[in-house]
Amino acid sequence: MGLVLTVNGGSSSLKCALFSRHEKKVEPLYQFKLGNILNTPVMKVLSSEGKTLEKLEPDMTSIEVDDRHQACLNLVIQWVRKQLPDSRICAFGHRVVHGAEAFSDPVMITPDIMKALEELIPLAPLHQPYNLKLIRACQQLEPELPQIACFDTMFHIGQPQVERHYAIPRKYTEAGIHRYGFHGLSYEYIQRSLEQIGKGAESGNTIICHLGAGASMCAVRQGRSIASSMGFTAVDGLPMGSRTGNIDPGVLLYLQRHYGMDTDQLENFLYKESGWLGVSGISSDMIALEQSDQPEAEEAIAMFAYRAALEIGRLSAALQGLDQLVFTGGVGENDSKLRKRICDQLEWLGVKLNKSANKEGEAIISKASAKVIVRVIPTNEEAMIALHTGEVLAES
Repeated sequence: MGLVLTVNGGSSSLKCALFSRHEKKVEPLYQFKLGNILNTPVMKVLSSEGKTLEKLEPDMTSIEVDDRHQACLNLVIQWVRKQLPDSRICAFGHRVVHGAEAFSDPVMITPDIMKALEELIPLAPLHQPYNLKLIRACQQLEPELPQIACFDTMFHIGQPQVERHYAIPRKYTEAGIHRYGFHGLSYEYIQRSLEQIGKGAESGNTIICHLGAGASMCAVRQGRSIASSMGFTAVDGLPMGSRTGNIDPGVLLYLQRHYGMDTDQLENFLYKESGWLGVSGISSDMIALEQSDQPEAEEAIAMFAYRAALEIGRLSAALQGLDQLVFTGGVGENDSKLRKRICDQLEWLGVKLNKSANKEGEAIISKASAKVIVRVIPTNEEAMIALHTGEVLAES
């Protein structure tokens, strides 16, 4: 049995998933979640249904911080070899945040591809370096195995220029400064789920709400991205766990001039100090905010729901009407209170929530009489990466 291992990492975390591969089809087997890897790592092994099978605390005190990602990957590979001795990993599938305009499809990684991806680091300085670091780690551990890059931006390629471009001098637009959109692997997975539902679910005017500590929305028509909330970077759009979302660029000029902030401080302000954390002063975690009785926590939640409703209005205008609203992502899938807050502000658009269905997290949470169908669909970026990996291998 051929196995595909998907790799999706951040600065101090690593998510992997193992799939069995049969031509273009893949079947989930295990998930691996490694957190706090730069300090005291914790590794969880879960079944395909999400049940925790093992929890390990590997000792990495003797391993240099720069080598921790590779060490964690090695732990995952060793676990797979021990548990499935008669099978072998045949390929790695990687989530790569930025593919710019050059990469509209998944690709087999080559030295030339790596050079091209390195040139995109300035477009995603907080994400792209870790994606590439994990590719190199896999190359070190298993140099003979094929590696496939799957891009968070590729679902949005083809959006209309009127959505894509900023009102800036054309020379900068032509240099690549325009809206890209992100979370594309999640949106593509949801679109494929809608195709499986059928009965028109896959073709109507749809807004997909990927809500979590990283949050965005996408307007989809006939299965294609028409507009999205994120822009040139993944800090744009909705206020997130610790990211500002939309902000007047004049604020940044003011902070620079009156508070003496340099580029690094502004980047930290935009990505790590703001959003739900900045407004509440408590946490970047929605559960913690909802459990708090502090008024600042309520303000952060209310602001997020309000901005989400506003963005749905904008994306509905881009679509020229709304047939379907889909909630996904960690918060979107699990937080019925937040879904209600958002939907209560959308009755003018034809959204009518079934309160009991919403509370139970059913597949459809709108009333039967509602103009707009509201769904809850769990996303699975790892499954999308594995599917793309299988498809590239089958065609190579």
